[in-house]
Amino acid sequence: MTNLAKLPVTVITGFLGSGKTTLISQLMQNPGGKRLAVVVNEFGDVGVDGEILKGCAIPDCPAENIMELANGCICCTVADDFIPTIEALMKLEPRPDHILIETSGLALPKPLLKAFDWPDIRSRITVDGVIALADAEAVSSGRFAPDVAAVDAQREADDSLDHETPLSEVFEDQISCADIVLLTKPDLAGPEGVAKAKAIIAAEAPRPLSVVEVSEGAVDPRVILGLEAAAEDDMGARPSHHDDHDDHEHDDFESIVVDIPELQDPADLVRAIETLANDNNILRVKGYASVAGKPMRLLVQAVGARVRHQYDRPWKPDEARAGRLVVIAEHDDVNPEAIQAVLRPATRAAE
Repeated sequence: MTNLAKLPVTVITGFLGSGKTTLISQLMQNPGGKRLAVVVNEFGDVGVDGEILKGCAIPDCPAENIMELANGCICCTVADDFIPTIEALMKLEPRPDHILIETSGLALPKPLLKAFDWPDIRSRITVDGVIALADAEAVSSGRFAPDVAAVDAQREADDSLDHETPLSEVFEDQISCADIVLLTKPDLAGPEGVAKAKAIIAAEAPRPLSVVEVSEGAVDPRVILGLEAAAEDDMGARPSHHDDHDDHEHDDFESIVVDIPELQDPADLVRAIETLANDNNILRVKGYASVAGKPMRLLVQAVGARVRHQYDRPWKPDEARAGRLVVIAEHDDVNPEAIQAVLRPATRAAE
């Protein structure tokens, strides 16, 4: 790449827990000869995803090439946060060959794409492509219906069904803006679920899209990097529910941070998170925990009642062995006292 060439940027979007951080971790380990830089937009003030990625740093993507934006939705804080961060990455020596942007699960990609039309960066950066990750099991289960009007009519006729949530609009906007869709966790959905998910995605997409099945984020970087989509020049082909609005808010969602003391048994915390998902409609839990007698930190990530945990790294000598969890839900389902009441009994035996 010459100094006059535009720096390519790939926007990686997807619903909560769809596997964005796992994908970027894999790309960092297998960058295809490119020197990568990464921007991570967290929802909540605990930088879980950024910490995971910094633990994957290699010479082609060192830790200093990873920057976190945790002060709000990246598509709502363009002037204050996003553009200065991009400018800082462009000044790195050596200069990155490619920038990856991991949006929060709640971010709408189109307002972010509009930022690339800003005069300060338009001449220097191009959107190589928008990659949307979709959880095969979640999509195939019917959470994101292709015919919203039909679902609304069904819900009006059946009082036992929940009312429509804004999550479907987030999903639809991410698919509409995408250049390629990665269908994650296909093993959990099975062949029939994968086929159903692909049909739903095809119905939502405003134009034909390639849909690639991906397990544990493993994909050849040549498949998703180097698309040369120039998405900033193609906005009309990427419709959004918010096209008639100058801005948008994420008041439908809220996050809280829960500090938890040392655990005796991770299984207790898993059960507590499952209870939150089933009884309190919690969408996402992510963070860290300390387990008694274990020298390594426990990484915890949950999508609904599906909980994954693993020991990711040793505790540093200068850090407190204490846990912090970010809990995300729709606004009406966030009750801090009730959430803490469920999570704290899982650790009480250790107090």
